[in-house]
Amino acid sequence: MTGPVVVLGDTLLDRDVEGVVNRLCPDSPVPVLDETTYVDRPGGAGLAAILAAAGGTEVALVTAVADDAGGARLGTLLAAAGVQLYALPLAGATPEKIRLRARGRVLLRHDRGGLAGPPGEPSEAVLRLLASASAVLVSDYGRGVARHPALRAALAATRAPVVWDPHPRGPAAVPGVHLATPNEFEARELAKVPPGASRLVTASRGAQALRERWQAGAVAVTLGGDGALLCHAGATPLVVPAPASAEGDTCGAGDRFAATAALALARGALVSEAVQEAVAEASAYVAGGGVATALPAPVRTASPVVISGGGERVGAAAAGAVVAEVRAAGGTVVATGGCFDLLHAGHVATLEAARQLGDCLVVCLNSDASVAGLKGPQRPVVPQGDRSRLLAALSCVDAVMIFDEPTPHAALSWLRPDVWVKGGDYASGGGDETLPEAEILARWGGHTVVVPYLDGRSTTDMIAAARSGRGSATGLDGGAADHPRSLVAGDADITVAATSRETVTRSTAEGAA
Repeated sequence: MTGPVVVLGDTLLDRDVEGVVNRLCPDSPVPVLDETTYVDRPGGAGLAAILAAAGGTEVALVTAVADDAGGARLGTLLAAAGVQLYALPLAGATPEKIRLRARGRVLLRHDRGGLAGPPGEPSEAVLRLLASASAVLVSDYGRGVARHPALRAALAATRAPVVWDPHPRGPAAVPGVHLATPNEFEARELAKVPPGASRLVTASRGAQALRERWQAGAVAVTLGGDGALLCHAGATPLVVPAPASAEGDTCGAGDRFAATAALALARGALVSEAVQEAVAEASAYVAGGGVATALPAPVRTASPVVISGGGERVGAAAAGAVVAEVRAAGGTVVATGGCFDLLHAGHVATLEAARQLGDCLVVCLNSDASVAGLKGPQRPVVPQGDRSRLLAALSCVDAVMIFDEPTPHAALSWLRPDVWVKGGDYASGGGDETLPEAEILARWGGHTVVVPYLDGRSTTDMIAAARSGRGSATGLDGGAADHPRSLVAGDADITVAATSRETVTRSTAEGAA
């Protein structure tokens, strides 16, 4: 494999709610589920991507993500699993699928999110990604990503083997795909096979009809615990039985099958070899407990990604609303991040300069756990609730969202700002310095920049001075001069005038009043 395995399709936020049932509802003869635990995970194409990445393969996911808390949660879960997210804009809400379970069995499934809106246009980075992939898995869940004309054109042009996992509400596969993987129901619905024949005959007729209609190299119809039927070049189909009959939760088994086949084709396997490996892996997946045990531990146990609360301008919902409004008006979304443990004049200068670069500023704030992991158990001095409220009170800040991870990469994958701002001496060397977030911003055509800062302002120095009783609370040993810095934005030449001392002094005085 030379490039990443790319998964393209619709992603949902799945939640399994586990509980116990000990009584019936008094006003209706239905069981009452007392919730004990719940687990969030990406569903649809997101689940297929996580399963593909579980073995250490480089996996990128092209999907549509909404500007809401559900989208933020997906971004974090995908990042925790090592999946590179290439997000397309999505109008409306993130689709959610909630399964209510007791003793390992599903009592009810609750879907929400409404009708799917059309996804936004892919960036040039997405199109380059598809062209350089070692294999592509199209995981279609009928919500529109696989129907996007620009993506279909890129899929038709790629030289990588393409596996197409279809959906009855989705579009036809792009002509020439290497392998399509419908289940029995999907094959019957898509091929319009009349009833009455045996199971194998029905599957064979559906596979052959889809192979001809889609000009596909092969079609493998999955048969649940009985394996799969492969229709390819010969007139006689190949039946691949499951190695052992297994009962259990089959949620995600089709994704496990399709992801395994794509990984095998990326390694150069024959289609028949890929299908045999996929049958074995899907069977082991169900026998091993299904999705509840197959996901990597960081995905199963990840804490809530974005912490809300602290006011109407704090949290994923607040950030998403601001970003959606600015985007709808054609404006520029700016974001910055940091610990902001003791808010000082240097922070204010950076935030004011950042806000001047666009039409809104979202601050990605390290949570208390994140700060402690980066700076040690004695930090932060100010808890995240107070830090977020102080930032949100600044006129230059439009929203604050808190993240638990060491870096803001997951939050950025969801926010997709046009500009990511850092304050500091990144540009002083005059070389080719690149911010660590630059690669992520490039996925949607964003830019990373550095803005002016005030020399001598340091939270660490301020804490040390306060604890020792020396110096001033500004962390300065005297009057340090301001130094204008150029902005670094990849190949772009961007310069912003340094914030003047008078502006910073005035802003600080106003904040202290």
